Amino acid sequence: MLTKEFIEDHFPQIKTMDRITYLDSGATNLKHRDVINTIHTYYAKEAASVHRGIHTLSEHNTDLYEQTRVKLQNFLNAKYREEIIYTKGTTESINLVARTWGEENITQGDEIIISTLEHHSNIVPWQMLCERKNAILKVIPINDKGEILIDEFYKLISSKTKLVAINYVSNALGTINPIEDIIKFTHQNSSAKVLIDAAQAASHLKIDVQALNCDFLALSAHKMFGPTGVGALYGKKDILENTSPLYGGGDMIDKVSFEKTTYNVLPQKFEAGTPHISGVIGWAPALDFISNLGFQAIQEHEHELLVYATEKMSTLSGLKIIGTAEHKSAIISFVIDGMHAHDIATLANKYGLALRTGHHCTQPLMERMNVPATARASFAIYNTKDDVDKLCDSLSKIIMMFN
Repeated sequence: MLTKEFIEDHFPQIKTMDRITYLDSGATNLKHRDVINTIHTYYAKEAASVHRGIHTLSEHNTDLYEQTRVKLQNFLNAKYREEIIYTKGTTESINLVARTWGEENITQGDEIIISTLEHHSNIVPWQMLCERKNAILKVIPINDKGEILIDEFYKLISSKTKLVAINYVSNALGTINPIEDIIKFTHQNSSAKVLIDAAQAASHLKIDVQALNCDFLALSAHKMFGPTGVGALYGKKDILENTSPLYGGGDMIDKVSFEKTTYNVLPQKFEAGTPHISGVIGWAPALDFISNLGFQAIQEHEHELLVYATEKMSTLSGLKIIGTAEHKSAIISFVIDGMHAHDIATLANKYGLALRTGHHCTQPLMERMNVPATARASFAIYNTKDDVDKLCDSLSKIIMMFN
């Protein structure tokens, strides 16, 4: 386990949160100290635009801005830096694929496959695309533990399949999906592309896009100890080069005339307008922190918390964990007999616990699990067993209040 001193040194908010135990990392992570300092330095001392100036500040920020792209390339093991497209986050990355590649490649009668575990951000864009194109959306079912029924997925693949879009880790249940098998089977048995929603995976699991052989992958900085409002889309270079841009404006052009516009090369072709400069620059130290700490240390720490919390919570009367997949990230969704999830979180807040409650932007999944909503405790590397003890002690008191 990581020491309290290490955690407080790297995450200053831990010290300043007055009696609050943060258990909502599935929504957003606390921010690393170097992220905070980097963003402050940009706005206080170095603010300037990128790509469009030859003065010292612009060149300095352009260098930092593009360094982050290279760090992301290395973090994901992408073959080319041009395969990293900056976006506002996972949601925009998925919508970007739907509105560009999807518009150009999905036609009437084509099929798109998603799973029951998906976040609304990986459901709604494909529904909208299917409605525009008169295509068909198919859904991979899950079992009562919250695991994909892989044999049922195999049956869904056909010559009509054009895209499989699936999350790496469920934000609601913590299920880690067998994406390696899904990608391999898809490519071996169809011409379909595969998009991976890696929002919940990027700070917890090592991702190698070349080894996975995924065609697209989306992620967000704010779930990686970085700033909100910035993310990235990975796409294979040949696919992106043959896909038209979504936004028109500055930086994405080569030449503009009133008769015709030609587009810039990758990645600028997809990055119109003045970007979230401080966010991109501030993402770099978060990537460095994760890489330097190493995924083995991260996974060992979080898995120990998951096991410890699961065992302790399972002893609480009337509490039921929703989502008991064999392979899980450090997320525990639960309900308590006789209580609505919102009441659980409201009372937990009085004990200083920051939990998430609701459908977690996974309404179809909640329906499948036969619950209207859950309370969710999601852990990260800055959490400790003391946090788990406080969670369980508080839940025990809440249960006693309702008995």
